Order: sequence, then C-alpha cells, then structure tokens
Amino acid sequence: MANLALEEGFWRLLGRGSYAIALYALVGLGLMTVGFFAIDLTTPGNLRQMVRDGKPNAIIVTSAGLISMAFIVVLAIFSSAGKLSEGLIASIVWGLVGIGAQIISVRVIEKVTGIDIGRVILADKYVPEVLLVAAAHFALGLVVAFAIL
Repeated sequence: MANLALEEGFWRLLGRGSYAIALYALVGLGLMTVGFFAIDLTTPGNLRQMVRDGKPNAIIVTSAGLISMAFIVVLAIFSSAGKLSEGLIASIVWGLVGIGAQIISVRVIEKVTGIDIGRVILADKYVPEVLLVAAAHFALGLVVAFAIL
C-alpha cells in the first residue's frame, strides 16, 4: 500500500514558495508596466491607444519590449539561488537597467539605420522596418538577461 503521508514541513514550504511566486509576479508585472510606459514616453503618439486601435507595428514593438523584460526578470530570479530578498532586489534593479538599455538601443538603431520609428509605429499597416525595432528590443533584453548570469 502506498504511503500517502506528506513530508514534514510540506505546507510551510508550499506557502513560502507560493509567497515567492506572488512577489516575483508582482515585480515582473511592475517592470513590464514601467517598460511599457518607458517605450510610450520615447515614441511619438499614445502607444496604449495605438495598441488598443490595433496598429500592428505598435503591437509588435510593445510585444518585443515585454518579452525582453520577461527574460530579464526570469534570469534575475534564476540567478538569485533561492534567496528571495536578493532575487527581488536584483530583479528590480536589473529590470530597470534593462528598460534603460532598451530605450537607448532603440534610439541608437533609429539613428544608425535612419528608420523613422515614429512613422513605423504610427502606420496603420505593417511596415517591415518594425522587425528591426522589435529585434533591438528583444536582443537587448537577451543581452541584459544573460549578463545577469
């Protein structure tokens, strides 16, 4: 007959893990929100409205920015080695550094390539140059995330 008894400390461990998940989720959500508003502040027009209106290029850039933020938060969590306080602080700091790096990199890509990001994001139809902008967000997110390791 199988032993169905739970190991000692199971409920405490489950509670602590659930608490950590909730805190990291809040930090991740907060960073993604800050990242969204940072992208919005550095692009012409109201990004939130453009996304709501279904402008494809605005949606692509926003999605790439949010995914790159998630990479940063995930690797900050992974590198914290189970130390909740350090992991939360590292996630916040590295997340903010990542947001800054993304904003700067997109502006640099805009200058180097001559892409008018405002025109691209405001366009009602898909513009291929948006892939370069999205790639810059995505790539910088990966660079920052792996630098954490």
